[in-house]
Amino acid sequence: MASNKIQFRSIHELKDPTLTQKLAQKEFQDELPVDDFSGNDKEGSANTTRRDFLKLLGFSTAAVTLAACEAPVVKTIPYVVKPHNIIPGVPNYFASSYFDGFDFASVLVKTREGRPIKIEPNPAAGDLGKTNARAQAAVLSLYDNDKVKQPKLDGKDETFDKVDDYVLKALAESTQSNKKIVVLSHSKPSPTFKKLFEDFKAKYPTAELVIYDAYPYAAHLDAAQEVFGQRALPVYDLANTQLVVSFGADFLGDFNGHSLEASYAAARKPGEKMLRHIQVESNMSLTGANADTRIRLKPTAILKTLTEVYKGLSGGTSDKTAAAIVKELQTKGSNAVVFADGSKAAVVLSHLINQKLGSAAFTGKASYLKEFDGAKYNEFLSWLKSGQVGTLIVNDVNPVYSSKDGAAFKAALAKAGNVISFCQKKDEIYDASKAVIPVANWLESWGDLMPQSGTYALMQPAIQKVFKPRQLEESLLVWIHGKNSPANNYYNYLKANATTILNGLSFNKALYNGIADIAATDGLSYTGGNADLAIAEISKIQPSDLELTLYTSTAIGDGTQANNPWLQELPDPISRLSWDNYLSISPADAKKLGLENSLNGRMQLNGDKVNITVNGVTIKDVPVFIQPGQADGSLGLAVGYGKYHSGKVAETGVNAYPLFDGSNLILSNVKIEKTSGQHEFAGMQLQNTLMGRYEIAKEVPLETFLNVPFDDEHEGWNKPLEYHTINGALPARKIDLWDAFDDTDGPHFNLSVDLNSCTGCGACVIACQAENNVPVVGKDEVRMSRDMYWLRIDRYYSAKEKLEPAEAVAKGMNVPDMYGNAFNKESGVLNHPAENPDVIFQPVMCQHCNHAPCETVCPVAATSHGKQGQNMMAYNRCIGTRYCANNCPYKVRRFNWFNYALNDKFDFQMNNDLGRMVLNPDVVTRTRGVMEKCSMCIQRTQDTILTAKKEGRTVKDGEFTTACSQACSTGAMQFGDMNDKSSEVRKLYSSNRRYLLLEEIGTKPNVFYHTKVRNRKEENV
Repeated sequence: MASNKIQFRSIHELKDPTLTQKLAQKEFQDELPVDDFSGNDKEGSANTTRRDFLKLLGFSTAAVTLAACEAPVVKTIPYVVKPHNIIPGVPNYFASSYFDGFDFASVLVKTREGRPIKIEPNPAAGDLGKTNARAQAAVLSLYDNDKVKQPKLDGKDETFDKVDDYVLKALAESTQSNKKIVVLSHSKPSPTFKKLFEDFKAKYPTAELVIYDAYPYAAHLDAAQEVFGQRALPVYDLANTQLVVSFGADFLGDFNGHSLEASYAAARKPGEKMLRHIQVESNMSLTGANADTRIRLKPTAILKTLTEVYKGLSGGTSDKTAAAIVKELQTKGSNAVVFADGSKAAVVLSHLINQKLGSAAFTGKASYLKEFDGAKYNEFLSWLKSGQVGTLIVNDVNPVYSSKDGAAFKAALAKAGNVISFCQKKDEIYDASKAVIPVANWLESWGDLMPQSGTYALMQPAIQKVFKPRQLEESLLVWIHGKNSPANNYYNYLKANATTILNGLSFNKALYNGIADIAATDGLSYTGGNADLAIAEISKIQPSDLELTLYTSTAIGDGTQANNPWLQELPDPISRLSWDNYLSISPADAKKLGLENSLNGRMQLNGDKVNITVNGVTIKDVPVFIQPGQADGSLGLAVGYGKYHSGKVAETGVNAYPLFDGSNLILSNVKIEKTSGQHEFAGMQLQNTLMGRYEIAKEVPLETFLNVPFDDEHEGWNKPLEYHTINGALPARKIDLWDAFDDTDGPHFNLSVDLNSCTGCGACVIACQAENNVPVVGKDEVRMSRDMYWLRIDRYYSAKEKLEPAEAVAKGMNVPDMYGNAFNKESGVLNHPAENPDVIFQPVMCQHCNHAPCETVCPVAATSHGKQGQNMMAYNRCIGTRYCANNCPYKVRRFNWFNYALNDKFDFQMNNDLGRMVLNPDVVTRTRGVMEKCSMCIQRTQDTILTAKKEGRTVKDGEFTTACSQACSTGAMQFGDMNDKSSEVRKLYSSNRRYLLLEEIGTKPNVFYHTKVRNRKEENV
């Protein structure tokens, strides 16, 4: 069906229609230096003989071949006594729990020869086993070469024995003088730790446990205290929900302690009861990008609309947008749910709206992952400032960096008698500490967690301690019982306590599974909530010309893993920028304030810089990014960046925490001042042209999907491709320039990608990077279009094409089509496409074409086709001509410009022995001068086939997995054998939403996509 929508990847494409052509021309910029080798000395002559050309070709081919053959000599040391549970070449898996104070997931840790190399979701844990990008990348943080490696006393290396002597003396003195002993830690929802601390308090009666989180979810916890009577967050399940309305809540990202991606995707299956998603927000968030209807408003206007929705459900409202939302909520009733974020009052109203609706998405379960109590923390600050704290034990938090009053906290530390820190890096807390104990990584630790009511999770070490760290629990045991006591074994302590919690269940079985269901001690129910007070608090917030919303980015979160290069290089799903945070601003505001983003001659993005001031606090030289869909009068800035003294990678960006009071994400009366100079962004969206074709990410309204046949002659929304020949129109599958070959013997792999389920979260990108040893290249190389990702997630904006009024009238358009509607006043064709576009995320990897253009042009047959449908690379044959990349229409091939391992220019993880411990030995580490790309995880598929062969059976559907499909929490990627007639991927291939990327060029890919369906009747796409 013909579409009146246009797709674009950036504002620059709207400004310059020839940009795609320029990008294609810039793709291979360096000309061959023929004149330098041709032997033709005549000035200005470009004539080259056949002999000269062959001379040149021989030189360049030999040079690249020699470069490609360089490989480091690796010495191996055999086992003297082989551990009984390790077989060289065979991975081991351990169930554990990933928790760093911010993120949680029940996971399987893949180890090789005793070293963790990959994090996998734990299928036994259901939604709690889903992993985001940060969980996938957490394995690299174990091998962080910048971390503190052994205990310190007075800044010098010391033994645990001497450190314990000092701490025991400090604790005894604090107790005798009746001074406070404070353990300051991030949230630790561990029942065994809580019991251990009670034992510690029994030994030292003045001890207090104080929780501090950089991003504390204070508004949500305070609201829960008021509405449910507990400081615990409600657990939601969207699987059977038909309408979700979100007011600034990024519930597919970092909201309410846990993402709702899995149940959201389950409810988004196209059909009569498909979930409809309305998002009211200022920043273009990950959640807003997935919405059917996105209403962009300033932060204060969002809060006002929320109050009007509450009033509308309670009686009536004159606000047209709120009235339209109320009507839909009333229609869906208990099948609807409302979320809100930004302030306590907003969250309280959302809970009370859900109570009115009787929302079935509210499960009654409580999440215990966040424990911050602002009142208790403020009380601790008063103790600290008044000199009442004799001993302060800081467990892996840094309020100097992440709190609004960091400088005041640093000054107050000097008033504590003794400061002992468990830290990762030589940060401000490290500098202020008398004794320092390196904190053990979660992969080196024993522990347990109560993530939510009715669920108990265990953590076990997957590796011996890499250096000399010690977890807080081990230290508390030593300080309770004294040194060298047999009671100081935390594993024994944990097992004894876990047995009482498991209530008859086997501890070993729970440890094997990583998670166990237990009797829920309590849940949540509506017991309070003052709507009038919440509305009054919101009404006190006065709108201003510019308002700022703080948020956590998909990659960095609260900044706990800011020194992780995998995460810093991961492009933001919306802006497609990496290695940065920035002030997002709408196109209209940028124009009004004279702020610009520009492209230089190499198509690299630059941006102006500003100083931003809020409530007397100024952050200097913040780069500005003009974001389509940003609400006019609003700004956005991510926290977690600019983390100095925490490793060189963590220093990226600016620190926004000084603007954050710990509760309110919305800030008014923002002032910005343009400064001199330009900021250089590292962006990825404009690097891959896909031959300049558009509508490669297909979409269709639900109403059309349900009522119009996909192959209808006139209105079909996914008509099968036909070629017009002298014999008439023929289906594409009937016409072929290639000879077909038999692919029915053995497995033939296909990968299905559902655009309706893909949220753009990036977990698949990191999983692919970890599985396949994809190097980090750094900001400068990304800026040079030299990222090495085997899998990228293209982000496309789509909007109605802008028409002049006369053109719209001539086309017979009605008023809503021209000027928008109650839900979206910017949806009309008279508005600029960048004001509020729709967003589509499309993962693109090697398409493994059955008729691959790359194979026909490789002069040395380094790329060839396998019988199982995979396009293969023989790296030791590749001479780096890049012909394959030039001939690939999908632009998925990567050229190794440098040797990224053992190269000080790329000081990330591959240039040191510790960082290289994360490398997967099943996948070769590529060297300079060769091409590389997605292999469909051939090492995984072959291992699955060989395992089944040894066991004398056929491979079952679901056993074949790629790294990306296994990491996908929404099930958007499904991988399997097309020759297995019962396989899920074969069923998906028969879907009427299925289409091939650039099918018209006849490559016959083994990757296929499913059209995105938008549940939005008012749109006519």
